[in-house]
Amino acid sequence: MLIPVRCYSCGAVIADRWKQYTELLEQGKSIEDSLDEVGLERYCCRRMYVSHVELLEEVVPFSTYRY
Repeated sequence: MLIPVRCYSCGAVIADRWKQYTELLEQGKSIEDSLDEVGLERYCCRRMYVSHVELLEEVVPFSTYRY
């Protein structure tokens, strides 16, 4: 759904770089170059970004409004 705030393995804060990472991908940079540019060096933090799947658009139609 949303990118986790911290890496599950090392606990480093990673969510603050997500927007910059997605912008770099939209510009046509490779995943490896984008991860290097945002400063994710540890392989555990990099896997958090590479393995992330955005499911929010698929879940929203099933949400209910509560009044």
